[in-house]
Parts: sequence; C-alpha cells; structure tokens
Amino acid sequence: MTARPSRPRRPLSRARRIVAVIVSIILLLTLAAVLRFWPTLLFTVALASPTLDARMSSWDVAPTVEEITVPAGGTTTPADLYRPYRPRAAVLLVHGLSPLGRRHPGLVRLARLFARYGYLTMVPQFEGLATFHLGGREIDEMKAAIAELRRRGAPVAVAGFSFGAGPALIAAADQPDLTWVGSFGGYADLRDVIVFLTTGIHRFQGRRYSGHVEEYNRWKLTSLLAPLVDDAHDRERLLLIAARRLADPSQDVSALVDQLGPSGRTVMRLAESRREELTTTLLERLSPATRRGLEALSPLTAVPRLRCRLLFVHGAADDSIPFTESLRLGEAAGPRARVLILESFHHTGPQSAWRALHRRVTDGVGLLRVVDEMLRP
Repeated sequence: MTARPSRPRRPLSRARRIVAVIVSIILLLTLAAVLRFWPTLLFTVALASPTLDARMSSWDVAPTVEEITVPAGGTTTPADLYRPYRPRAAVLLVHGLSPLGRRHPGLVRLARLFARYGYLTMVPQFEGLATFHLGGREIDEMKAAIAELRRRGAPVAVAGFSFGAGPALIAAADQPDLTWVGSFGGYADLRDVIVFLTTGIHRFQGRRYSGHVEEYNRWKLTSLLAPLVDDAHDRERLLLIAARRLADPSQDVSALVDQLGPSGRTVMRLAESRREELTTTLLERLSPATRRGLEALSPLTAVPRLRCRLLFVHGAADDSIPFTESLRLGEAAGPRARVLILESFHHTGPQSAWRALHRRVTDGVGLLRVVDEMLRP
C-alpha cells in the first residue's frame, strides 16, 4: 500500500499575515501594560477595599515596624518606621486631626501598604495635630522627619492628610529633590476653611458653593485657633471650652465664656457665626498675631516653590475641608499638579444606577492614575 503524497501547505494570504501581526502586537502591548500597571492596580484595589487588602497582605512578606525618635530642634518626635523587605524609596505620612495620631487604623493600614510596595515609611506622632492644635511647631517637626528619611539614603516623598496636609506642604516647599508630594483632603488657606466650617460657603473661580455645616467642627475650629491667640489667659479658656464641647456638645460653658477677654470673645463669636459676612468681618477683627498665624499655616503661597510631582486629592462631600481648597492648590501649582476630586466617596443621596456607576468608574480611573504617580520611580 503506497502512502498518499502530502498536500503542500498553502502560504498565508497577505491579509491573514497582517491580521496575525496585529494580533501579536496587541497581545504584546497587553502583556506590557499588565506588567507595567499590575502593581498600580493591586495597590489601588488594596487601598479601596480593606477586606481585599487583608487577604492580599498574606501574599507578601510583612514589613517590620520599629519605634524611633526623630530629633527636632532640641526635642524629639516619636515615630513608627515601617521597613520593607527591599526598600527602593521612602515616604513620610502626616496624620490629620485625630487623638490616635500615627496609630489611626486607616493610617497604619496605608503605611503597611506602602511598605509592601517598597517604601520605607515613616509615620511620626505630631502632638499638635493629635490634640487638635496648630501652632507652627509641626512644620519644623516635619522638616526634621524629611531630613531623617533623606539621611537613610532613599528618595523621599511626602503625603499629608486633612489638616496635616497644610503644614506638610509648607515643610516640603523648602526641601530639595523630593520625588512627589501629596495633599489628601488638605487645605490652601485656613481663612477660607473657617468660612466653610462656620457657614458652609466656599468658592472657586467666581462660583459659589453651599455645603453642610457640621456643628461638631465648630469646636475643632476653636481648638485650632486657640494656640494662635496672643493672650495666655484667653488661650487657656478657649482650649478648655473646646475640650469640653468636643467631649459633650451639650455641656454648658457659659461661665468660661464670661471669663474671656476681647481676643477670646472674637474667636468664640467666630466659631459660632452662621453668616458669611459676619465670619469675614470677625476674621479681620482677630488680633494681628492670630492673623499672622493663620497666614503662616496656609500653604497656598508655598505651593509654587515645590518643584516635584504634586498630587491633590479630595472627596467632593468632605464636611471638614471643602474640595475647592484642593482645586485652589492645583491652580497655584500649575501644570505640575494632578488634581482629583472623588465624587463617589462618602456620597449620599439618591442617584440613578448609571450615574453612580459612571462616578465610580471615573473615580477609579483617577485613583489609578494617582497611585501610578506615587509608585512611579
């Protein structure tokens, strides 16, 4: 039995060869994109979902955590240092107004997440912020923390949160060779924030916005302003009033209010104001020392001095600092800044399923871009 001769293969047509080449290129580009953005995607997913982050953390080598002290102008600042297995960069995380300070669960999770992605992560305890005070000392403490990270030999980035972001931007403005600086829910000008906290009004580029006033924030504001008052007696009484009202908003503090002098009474009237015109007038009646303190703690004029990549991220529904403050920071920084306003985070109220999905997708893409900026060398 003779074998049948094999039929010669037909050469691929030109069109089929072109299609094969295009498919190969698409597959290669897809593979390159996956390899390029895979860490960014994992970081973003872990950032957005604590539950998934807990599962994903079991895949990686856990960072070691060390308690250190950072010298700062004759004193020391306690800090937690999260050491990755193979550090490739460093980041300073600055907490906001929280009694838990550096041990706030959300901040601890973020620090561990940065460490898993190769960042030597320092989280100092800023007592002023932990006790709801801003006096300016925090800026020097943050500069010292940046210097300590730089001394350890890694490129340094800075991320500040809420009311801690303002001092962080000011501290970073005079530091050379930072890789990026981020303000997350931060402010540009404390005077504009005071108007928002007392009246709900905020503005940007001629547009007026009206937001919700959280009464609890009035006493946070009183506590923030107290250290800037030049009268020692009024400082002490204001801090006591704020502490009692923060512990129990219904507590009667009229006896303490009656003991206040002119500077303290102006601050109390300011904290209790509900009209934009009155708040603006009372801001001008603050003592020169208090006004200088507010200006010194406002980073708007410091931002143009920053020469690194800048990230300004804010939730549209933030009831402590309005999102327009991040828009104002981005405007001052110019094209070097990436500004992201997240509309689906903490959003309440009825909305269509399509609108909710569109917002989440838009926010997700924006968050991916911000994380990619942070992880990029």
